[in-house]
Amino acid sequence: MVIDSHHHFWKYSAAEYGWIADDQTVLQRDYFPKQLHAELNAAGVDGVVTVQARQTLEETDWLLRLAAVNDFLRGVVGWVPLTDPEVGADLEVFSDDLKFVGVRHVLQGEPDDRHCLRSDFLRGVAELGRFRLAYDILILERQLPAAIELVDQFAEQVFVVNHIAKPRLAAAELEPWATRLRALAERPNVYCKVSGMVTEADLGAWDRGTLQPYLEVVLAAFTPRRLMLGTDWPVCLLGVTYTDWIALLRDWCAAWSPDEQARFLGGTAVEAYGLDR
Repeated sequence: MVIDSHHHFWKYSAAEYGWIADDQTVLQRDYFPKQLHAELNAAGVDGVVTVQARQTLEETDWLLRLAAVNDFLRGVVGWVPLTDPEVGADLEVFSDDLKFVGVRHVLQGEPDDRHCLRSDFLRGVAELGRFRLAYDILILERQLPAAIELVDQFAEQVFVVNHIAKPRLAAAELEPWATRLRALAERPNVYCKVSGMVTEADLGAWDRGTLQPYLEVVLAAFTPRRLMLGTDWPVCLLGVTYTDWIALLRDWCAAWSPDEQARFLGGTAVEAYGLDR
């Protein structure tokens, strides 16, 4: 089984997706399950985990409704207001749906790099365990120290690092990202998505060699047991097609043992998100 652990849907509007730049015309359109299903068939992918792109309860509800009528949508990582004292009520409602498997907040967009350590945010994360929900960590590499502090407060909580914590690929800088990521990976309850790398590189000049040092770091840090394949479609289209990214990752893991490949290509995502429940 091959699971794409990270992709998005949206009905595009400039007002609601202000993070999409004026020159990113490929993203300035609607992306729905029909388009993704065609990509999956071409790439030999069996299922996907859908991740929030807007920080609204309405979007979380919409994604779950899409998952209800599209079997290949195996899980949804939605958004809830973690800093709200009543966030437990929202989690109660969404957790009635078994495809609600995780929560994400766009920490990379917060002006305070230590936003995840606010007492109200920590209280919200503490609620996730009651519902067996993962927390997706979306950060820039400079926010890794705060992420380590966050994880250290929740030894039983499943955490999933998005986009290998966004190293400075375009600048060809490994440090301090590599040292900090290795430290985060020492926590056994942390998984990592190999996704979102191309859009951190020079879009017009990257190749497999550009990515290789970073791939080596994440492999050594997490091992295949805690790594999962992800595409970040449609954002990845800024620099690579869906099928080409899947092919690159298949080639990367081709020399691994069958069990290691099975973990990376799908098993890790099933475990981390409880997709078999």
